[in-house]
Amino acid sequence: MKVLMVSKSAIVAAHHDRLQELVKLGVELTLIVPARWGTQLLETKHSENYTISVLPCWFTPYNHFHFYPVSIGPIEADLIHLEEEPWSLVTYQFMRQCVKFRKPVIFNTWQNINKKYPPPFNYFEGFTFRHARACIAGSHEVAEILRSRGFEKPVLVSGYGVNPSVFFRKEVEPLRQRLRLGDSFVVGFMGRMIADKGIADLILAFAQLPERSVLLLVGEGDFREEARLQALRLGLNSRIRWIPQVPSLEVPDYLSVMDVLVLPSRTTSRWKEQFGRVLIEAMGCQTPPIGSSSGEIPQVIDDAGLVYPEGDVAELAKKLMALSDNSQVRLSLGHKGRKRVLENFTNSRVARRTFDLYRQVLEDRAAIEPEPAGALQ
Repeated sequence: MKVLMVSKSAIVAAHHDRLQELVKLGVELTLIVPARWGTQLLETKHSENYTISVLPCWFTPYNHFHFYPVSIGPIEADLIHLEEEPWSLVTYQFMRQCVKFRKPVIFNTWQNINKKYPPPFNYFEGFTFRHARACIAGSHEVAEILRSRGFEKPVLVSGYGVNPSVFFRKEVEPLRQRLRLGDSFVVGFMGRMIADKGIADLILAFAQLPERSVLLLVGEGDFREEARLQALRLGLNSRIRWIPQVPSLEVPDYLSVMDVLVLPSRTTSRWKEQFGRVLIEAMGCQTPPIGSSSGEIPQVIDDAGLVYPEGDVAELAKKLMALSDNSQVRLSLGHKGRKRVLENFTNSRVARRTFDLYRQVLEDRAAIEPEPAGALQ
């Protein structure tokens, strides 16, 4: 089975484990990936098990507008997997060629708010819906929205996965020393430092914790400077460690330093948390998560962490205090989180579900479009 995958998320090395799992299942894979996505540079440029084609990509990191300024085709694959939204320009770019060369296509979507897209993006979405053979939706809510928008073909509901042999609790005393953590209770955030992620709420809640607490903020984004000013006004700078974005394979080290990981996302009219990949990464490392009620966060955490009403700073502070005072609860939640990841969120499970969808699409196509008379058997 030859598959051509187009994926901007594959710029991150930790995401390639899922591709390795697809290869193990029998996929002959070619990956198209940009050299960078915004400020994130491509981490894996070569694999011995599949082909990586690094192409120039314009207008990153804008989901609507990015595309590859190169000629696409002919396409030497049995199936094309576009890990892109149906309304994106890059999806339309590849869909046109797949229609031309009569290649079956599946796409991914994480859109969990039912939006109206202006021209030409509404046309791109309609074109994708007409010609794609199936879709992978990031959650059941996403699948429901997809159906309401008129997509009637097979839909696989499948979120993210992690490699549990990479994301596990590590001995990181040297890192603790380097970060000057001592025996502090360490509250962590990791991800894009933008206002929608609720970082302002986290800083306000952290201010209510005892002096022995330290806040570890890992990531980059346009809210970082405002967050620094907020911390300065609250007199918290000495208790906060500001860490730039770290390579994906170092993420487990920083998660293992944390006593609790917080994802305090705030829903807006245009966005709500679609999954929260860092939650399962933390759970794999037995770091209990606290998440807001935004979007998919409660479903991902389930009983392996704590959830509070988004925007409720007092409740977030209360839950942080509860975990600060009880190491046994943290340990119990850590074990539950690891178990939940192994049962639901491994890359091998995600790859198996994806492979089964590939096979279903190709079998359905063969039934609808039989070999012409006289074709070689």
